[in-house]
Amino acid sequence: MSAPESLKDIYADEMKDLWSANDQMIPVVKLMAEKAHDPKLKKTLENSTTGIAKHADVLKTLLKDADEKVEKEHCKGMEGLVKEALKHTTKEAPEDGDLLDIVIVAQYQRMCHYGIAGFGSATAYAEALGMTDHVTKLKAIVADIYKGDEYASKLAEKAAEAAAK
Repeated sequence: MSAPESLKDIYADEMKDLWSANDQMIPVVKLMAEKAHDPKLKKTLENSTTGIAKHADVLKTLLKDADEKVEKEHCKGMEGLVKEALKHTTKEAPEDGDLLDIVIVAQYQRMCHYGIAGFGSATAYAEALGMTDHVTKLKAIVADIYKGDEYASKLAEKAAEAAAK
C-alpha cells in the first residue's frame, strides 16, 4: 500500500483492514465458543461468527460501490489480538469453567472494541465523503457490535460473581 492521498484512500484502507480483521476473528471466536462453559456465552459467540462474516460481506460490497479494489489488507492489529486471545484461552487457559468464561469474554471484547474503533472511523469517513448509504450500513454494523459487546459484559459479570464465591 502506498501512502493515502485522500480521505477516500484512507476510507478504502480502513475497510480493507477491517475485512482482514473480521476474517482473522472468525476462527478464534469459533474456538472460544467451543471452549465456553456457559451455554449463553457459547451461543453468543456462535452467533457472533455469523455476524462477523456478514460484516465482511458488507465491506466487500462497500469497496465495490466505492470503485475500490475488492481486496483485504492484512491487519496486524487484529493479528496481535488473535494471538493474545489464543494464548489466554488455550496455552494459559484456566481450568475452572467460570474463570475460563471470564477470560474468553475479555478476549472477545478486546477484538470487538478494535472493530468498534475501526467501523466507527470508517463511518465518520463515509459521512465526510457524503456516502449516506455507506454511513447507514456502517452504523448498523457498529450497533450490532455494541449489542454483542454489552451482552458479553453481562455474561462476564455473571461468571465473575460465580467465580468469586
